[in-house]
Amino acid sequence: MVAEKQKDAEEAKKPEVIPMFANKYSYNAEISDMGLKTAINLKPIIIPKSAGLYSQQKFGRNKVNIVERLIAHLMVPGHKGKKHLRTSKVMSGRYYTAFNIVYKSFQRIEHDGKNPIQVLVKAIENSSPREEVMSMLIAGQRLAKQVDVSPLRRVDLSLRWIAEGTFQMSAAGKKADEALYEILTGAANNLDSSFPVSKRIEVERQAGASR
Repeated sequence: MVAEKQKDAEEAKKPEVIPMFANKYSYNAEISDMGLKTAINLKPIIIPKSAGLYSQQKFGRNKVNIVERLIAHLMVPGHKGKKHLRTSKVMSGRYYTAFNIVYKSFQRIEHDGKNPIQVLVKAIENSSPREEVMSMLIAGQRLAKQVDVSPLRRVDLSLRWIAEGTFQMSAAGKKADEALYEILTGAANNLDSSFPVSKRIEVERQAGASR
């Protein structure tokens, strides 16, 4: 009897186990945009956390799992573009909180009968701009010129807009996991009303006018 009580006490002290992405979701997602094949890492991983293993390597972000990169962007959701819109102290540096938001949103997508990894990849493809505007100094004048966007930056911009859209919807009163679910599904379906897709359209429109 005493041994059973000790065993129950030890079980209660054990930390909560983080669900394993590699065993739950399939990373066999199709990347239809050939320009993003090298920038989206779909290598199966048990827990999407590399703890800065590739941070000092050149183009190290290419080696970071795409789910982990999404979680990293969600940990700084208080920014809107380059301006600090609201405080992000609720999320800053809190990996497990951001992980739960992503995991719960993936559960919602899975409930729809879809592979969450495939939905994430499709959302990134539909919301990543192919061209943007850059300020260049020409003959003593600063002019806005259209430039092509590298694959790595395309993914970064897409994930940033997904995080911004999630934060703005959650700041309006919606649960963060529900907001992320709506952002991902809307972007995957290429809806103009989706925040990251609308940002991509705006950036490409500005680039087209600056050619």
